Amino acid sequence: MKAKIVYITAPNFGEARKIGLGLLEKKLCACINIIPNISSMYFEGGKIEEINEAILLCKTDKSKLPKITKKVKELHFYETPCIKAIDAEQLNEDYSKWMKKVMK
Repeated sequence: MKAKIVYITAPNFGEARKIGLGLLEKKLCACINIIPNISSMYFEGGKIEEINEAILLCKTDKSKLPKITKKVKELHFYETPCIKAIDAEQLNEDYSKWMKKVMK
């Protein structure tokens, strides 16, 4: 298994929870952490915008990434959601085995 952490931003905790549940129900992720109320800054229309968002950290296998991207785009409020896969290089063996088991 090539473990990944998928970083996804959402406009609020409720939207993040909806996305997280949708991914878990399809067994696309083994576990999801939601970090509510973060401050995000970005360019939009030539100026800097600042908003509050939530972050999902989704623990998964590399093979699930295309389905995760598709599902997030179906569920997400944003027209262009941030979906970023990050390598989980030093995952302990017991957790890796558990992830494989729950995503079957």
